[in-house]
This record gives sequence, structure tokens and C-alpha cells, in this order.
Amino acid sequence: MSVIDAYLDALWLEQGASDHTLAAYRHDLTAWQQQLESAGETLLTPSSERFSAWLEVRREQGYQLRSNARLLSSLRSFYRWARLYGHIASDPLANVALPRVRPSLPNTLEEEEVERLLLAPDISTSLGVRDRTMLELLYACGLRVSELVGLTGDAVNLRQGVVRVRGKGDKDRLVPMGEEAAEWIGHYVKTARPALMQDPTRPALFPGRADKAMTRQTFWHRIKAHAITAGITRPLSPHTLRHAFATHLLNHGANLRVVQLLLGHSDLSTTQIYTHVAQVRLEQLHAEHHPRG
Repeated sequence: MSVIDAYLDALWLEQGASDHTLAAYRHDLTAWQQQLESAGETLLTPSSERFSAWLEVRREQGYQLRSNARLLSSLRSFYRWARLYGHIASDPLANVALPRVRPSLPNTLEEEEVERLLLAPDISTSLGVRDRTMLELLYACGLRVSELVGLTGDAVNLRQGVVRVRGKGDKDRLVPMGEEAAEWIGHYVKTARPALMQDPTRPALFPGRADKAMTRQTFWHRIKAHAITAGITRPLSPHTLRHAFATHLLNHGANLRVVQLLLGHSDLSTTQIYTHVAQVRLEQLHAEHHPRG
């Protein structure tokens, strides 16, 4: 087993890293290993000067500061593990300066735009009821799209008003869904879901083809189609309603740690980006409406 494979196995066993995360780490480590081997060095005996030179090449190739910062973070994680388990005596990248990255603010929607998006599906059809329910739940709970499409019927408790979500690292969390989303789920389960499924005993709450759970790509195409119907022209991302959920909670006075728990963030610093979004919005409102703005 290579040292890269051993490290990725440790990430999976100890941290429950997802397949996507493991693939990203493998890509970074393999690219770094190739750089080293072309210069006659190995993954466990690199020079810090070699990495600095590679960063400069990447800058010339058009890689952004954020991409290089993520790369260095990945490699540092590997070398911390390698030192801990005795593969190296010291971290060769310990003194390499991490590029300073200005946090980019996520795309989000105004509350009025969210309302228009929620109203876009044609609820006279079973597909429209399904899409409306999915949008309501996505916004009410701040779910990732992958979490939404992965829901099973037994994950929803209408009596208690909560949904059990399987997040990153296969960690479960309970998220309150609110009355509106709960009403839509109840309506959907009684009316639209039976009409959309040939075998109602299959576990997927929101079926796509052949009674299987809908894919993230399919639902993302549905969101974009409904955004056009709603007249929303600003750029959207698969996380747009998740961003709106967090930003609107903070705008209405929610505690940052509560938002962290609802989003399933393991680190509060990840959630803090939304305080910047809320601050930017306040500054815009002040500039637009204050007589001396």
C-alpha cells in the first residue's frame, strides 16, 4: 500500500471523509508527487523551495489564490499525519506561508425572490407538488442538495416537526422543518408521491426515475427551470437556498452557533461567512435608504 493510500484510509476511518473529499486529496497529493519525482525528490523528502516554485508555476498557469491555498492546506494535512505516524521527522511545509485569501461571499436570494421561487412549480401536477415540497424543505431546513435527494420516508417525523439528515462524514442531525414545510410534506406524501412511484414501499422520499432517489443533477436542473419561471436572473448555485436559509436566519437575529448546528458545520468559522453576507446587506440598505448614505 502506498503512503497516499494509507493516508486516505486514515481520513476515511478517523474522520469519515466523503468520497468527494478523498478524491480531492488524492488529486492534490498525486499532482505534488509527480512534481517532486520530476525533480528527483520523493513525497516524503521534499524541499519547501520546491513547493514555492510550484506555486509560482501554478500562478503563471492561471490558478487562483484560493486554489493554491486549498492545495497547501491539503498537503499540510498529509504531512501532519505523516509526522504523527513516523513517516517523516518534521513537516517540510511548516514554514511555507499560506496565501491570504479574501473570503468570497456566497450567492444568495432576497426573501422576496425565495417566495417567487417557491411559488414557481405548477402544483396542479404531481411533479409540481414534488418540486414545491422539495424547495420548501430545502429552504426551511438549509439542507445540502445531496442531503435533500438522499432523504428516505422514515427520515421525516411530521408529529415532532423534524427531519433526520445524513450529512458529511455520515453524521446525522435533526433539523426542525417548520409548519409550512411540514404541511407540504404531508400533502405530498398523501397525494403526489403515490402517483409518482410504481412501488410505494421503496425508501426514496423524492423519487426520480424507476422509483430511485432523484439525482443532485436532476434536481439542480429543476431549480434552474423554476428560477426562470420566477423571473430570477441572478446567478444561482446548488447551495443558493442553503445560503439564503442561513443569511435570512441571521438577518432576523438568530444565534450564529444555532445556525452552525442547523447547517451541520463542524467548524464555526465555516458558518461565519454568513455574518459577512448579512453585514454587506445592511450596508447596502443603509446606502440606499439613509439620507446621508
